Amino acid sequence: MDYTPEPVKIFVVEDDPVYLKLIQYVTELNPDHVVKTFTNGKDCLEHLHENPSIITLDYSLPDTTGEEVLKAIKAYNSDINVIVVSSQESINTAVELLKHGAYDYITKDNETKDRLLNTINNAKKQVSLKEEISVLKEEIGHKYEFDNSIIGESSAIQKTFKLLSKAVKTNITVSITGETGTGKEVVAKAIHYNSERKDNPFVAVNIAAIPENLIESELFGHEKGAFTGAIARRKGKFEEANHGTLFLDEIGEMDINLQAKLLRALQEREITRIGGNEVVKFETRVIVATHRNLANEVKAGNFREDLYYRLLGIPIELPPLRDRDKDILLIANHFLNTFAKENKLKKLKMSKDAQNKLLKHAFPGNVRELKSVVELAAVMCEDELIEAEDVTFNSLQKEGQFLFEEMTLRDYTFKIIRHFLEKYDDNVLKVADKLDIGKSSIYRYLKEMEEEL
Repeated sequence: MDYTPEPVKIFVVEDDPVYLKLIQYVTELNPDHVVKTFTNGKDCLEHLHENPSIITLDYSLPDTTGEEVLKAIKAYNSDINVIVVSSQESINTAVELLKHGAYDYITKDNETKDRLLNTINNAKKQVSLKEEISVLKEEIGHKYEFDNSIIGESSAIQKTFKLLSKAVKTNITVSITGETGTGKEVVAKAIHYNSERKDNPFVAVNIAAIPENLIESELFGHEKGAFTGAIARRKGKFEEANHGTLFLDEIGEMDINLQAKLLRALQEREITRIGGNEVVKFETRVIVATHRNLANEVKAGNFREDLYYRLLGIPIELPPLRDRDKDILLIANHFLNTFAKENKLKKLKMSKDAQNKLLKHAFPGNVRELKSVVELAAVMCEDELIEAEDVTFNSLQKEGQFLFEEMTLRDYTFKIIRHFLEKYDDNVLKVADKLDIGKSSIYRYLKEMEEEL
């Protein structure tokens, strides 16, 4: 991300003419500073709408106290960095002002100039970091707008769009199901960054990737000394995601004993860290995802029925890529353009044969597999046109796995023919021999498949 910081606007509030000139001189040494001076607190407060990033504030003003002006500034915009400059060397005063939000407290002496320069530079770093984070959040939010993050025009994905538009309007729990690689985390992020919580944390936890004995600590946190290796207090993911969204991926892999603790946390909206007694309240939206059928897991005794209904909320089932035929090329072109841009390549295109090869593939790895295939093809092609030979598949689909899919006999036949044509590089004679059917049958099926596409 390219980020160019804007000029830093600084207000100088000082009624002593000598120090006013000194501070103005110090702050204007940097040509990137836009400096405005005031000799009383009232004038400064009347110009806060100009949104200064830093204010140097004299503690003793003719019309009011620096403390009152500080409180008013912070009430207007808590992000403004206020550096109090005072002739008083009172520790109690300094502590009190820092409690009210002052960035620093500097006394008027021979070192004022150097200390002020150093403090302003530190404050600028903080301002720059906040601005950069703000820009980054805006870019992330734009990235996860529905039209940018979820691509497709098929009827299957349009149903998903309708459910997403409902999910962002409330704080209801969302349960996302779908095969591996269908984009469950992308959908969870899209919900978060299009909701009112978008400026707060999105925290993702993959239950399947964490050792069973560490999941409780990961979710709820722990106190120092709670167990061997707990050398300090650690916040859990529920606390980290406070006022934001907690995404629990592969929730179906959670041990049934821990499910009871998760259920209680969701019901009471509070947790207790391991080894502690303090009750920690949280206000967090929860989104869960799994590739398992949780209803079947409940019947099998692997998942609590009460937790299942607690998490169900708005159920969103992501369609597999094989049910989104007309979306395959749209998504492939998106991945191709993104990869070319990120790697500073010329704009790439796919030949008709390459497109047909993609359309014939069943994509057991779904969108994740398609992304991998397209990026490899972009690397393998010799010029700006991706040919069929540049498109290679390394699917891990087991023989017969597709038999678990619910399809018509005709669809199964199409899939079998598609599989063997792909396996034998579109050699119709060889496929006809392997399947023990006539060539005309294969051509007829191919014609029907093309008409449907």
